[in-house]
Amino acid sequence: MIPSTEKQGENVIDTSTISIRKAQKEDCSRMMELVNELAVYERAPDEVTVTLEHFVESGFGPQPVWWALVAEVDNVIVGFALYYIRYSTWKGQKMYLEDLLVTEPWRGKGIGTLLVDALIEEANEKNFNGIIWQVLEWNEPAIRFYKRYKVRFDSEWVNVTLDEL
Repeated sequence: MIPSTEKQGENVIDTSTISIRKAQKEDCSRMMELVNELAVYERAPDEVTVTLEHFVESGFGPQPVWWALVAEVDNVIVGFALYYIRYSTWKGQKMYLEDLLVTEPWRGKGIGTLLVDALIEEANEKNFNGIIWQVLEWNEPAIRFYKRYKVRFDSEWVNVTLDEL
């Protein structure tokens, strides 16, 4: 259970004013704004090439490939967690967390914790055998945040990408 208030540094927020819910089609425009904010934070602002139409179709079309939770304060989306299903021939289904973002003015107020806790609950409800994600090695604030969940960092595997199809 999440306490009604969380203290992060000097910031205290009544977390009962934060709504965590499943993303809806109408949320996609705001979510794309946050995706672009994340790209700027990750020093890759020109790497976002997906269109809003493709984003919407991929999440809300006849065969969705991603699902998301959003965090709202006063009916404004201030964060989101977007995931898809990853399948392992050894372990079965895992939730793959593609993006977790809380917009800059709302960081450190417990919203990320609420989102991750809601993801854990959803993963349990769907009988996934875990959650997996990546974090940039220089993103110390995120690494510190994730360590609160007793995660295991894997230095053995190397990311591989094939872009030219």
